[in-house]
Amino acid sequence: MDIFKKRLENFGPLGKYADFAHGYYMFPKLEGPIQARMKFQGKEVLCWSLNNYLGLANHPEVRKADTEATAEWGLGYPMGARMMSGHTKYHEQLQNELAAFVFKEDAYLFNFGYQGMVSTIDALLDRHDALVYDSDSHACMIDGARLHMGKRFKFAHNDMKDCEKQLQLATEHVAKTGGGILLMTEGVFGMVGDQGDLKGIAELKKKYKFRFLVDDAHGVGTIGETGAGAGQFQGVQDEIDLYFGTFAKSFALIGGFVAGDKDIIRFLTYNLRSQIYAKSLPMPIVIGLLKRLDLMRKHPEYREKLWENVNALQLGLKEKGFNLGVTNTPVTPVMLNGTVDEATQLTYDLRENYGIFCSIVTHPVVPQGIILLRIIPTAVHSLEDVKYTVDAFAAIKEKLTSGEYAKMGFREMTVN
Repeated sequence: MDIFKKRLENFGPLGKYADFAHGYYMFPKLEGPIQARMKFQGKEVLCWSLNNYLGLANHPEVRKADTEATAEWGLGYPMGARMMSGHTKYHEQLQNELAAFVFKEDAYLFNFGYQGMVSTIDALLDRHDALVYDSDSHACMIDGARLHMGKRFKFAHNDMKDCEKQLQLATEHVAKTGGGILLMTEGVFGMVGDQGDLKGIAELKKKYKFRFLVDDAHGVGTIGETGAGAGQFQGVQDEIDLYFGTFAKSFALIGGFVAGDKDIIRFLTYNLRSQIYAKSLPMPIVIGLLKRLDLMRKHPEYREKLWENVNALQLGLKEKGFNLGVTNTPVTPVMLNGTVDEATQLTYDLRENYGIFCSIVTHPVVPQGIILLRIIPTAVHSLEDVKYTVDAFAAIKEKLTSGEYAKMGFREMTVN
């Protein structure tokens, strides 16, 4: 059978909606400067869908640094992979400053966070080793796990009893193979906003021999006394053997990094296939990241403003009777009961009649019958934005529960 024909006959769980959803519900185009209000379909919308937590994306000092670095270096420099010809003192400086920021000895840069996590898992494990991981881990971690040719042990989300059971099984396995154990989880789970039980896992290090990898993409810059993430917040940063962060969230750019002891970072530097065989991060991005990190350290008030908005939003929604799950981070999931048909109507109503843009998640990403609206507060939102949004959500909830959206049927969009 022709492989293209085979795939085109089954677009997948999300692709099956492509004919009507593309450009509106999926792959929407947000235009204008990255801020609380942007343009969508030619109209201004209050945007709650960008991980610009600290408001750095459109910060005047950031824009200036990005512009000047681009003018000085161009987008092509340095040309080549780090190991061959793409290494500079600025890449080293950024690595050193990132390591210090998250209280580790050393760090290494990635061009993309996703490929960085996949490549880290691949570099660390061989077929004799065991991988233990949280069932709700991000797709980049799951894809890294799929590459692992050895044994995998998955524990129920944040369930320390099951985690210990899987560690016991992994320990028995490596006793036969002569391998080691890597345990990985997230610092902040980006869909529903709860933190990984890093403290509970750290306690298990007293009983079992394993190395601990944490993906803290949503935690770095947002939580912890100095913004060093979930490990700092839970008081176990020292117990994390490899700390992974991305630049796509608080740093409002692209790329990522991994930090840990010098010896293991040196090993990864020489064994990360995604970096050995890929072009180095362009200089304007590196210089821009140095400026963002500097602002992050010097201006804790950005994080304080973020949390003022987070607390006001989450409290306001809870007072209106909304279910936010167990989030204890800026990620704010609003969970409603409804069908995919109702979800399209609700989303359309929010965008067209209330001027609110946020991410919507339905089956198969969440269980059948659940509509999840994910709100990402940032430091550039205002308390007025929060109040307006809480009131709007109360209105759409009333329409949903009264059956108004169900009567409308499936909304198909014609997008220019």
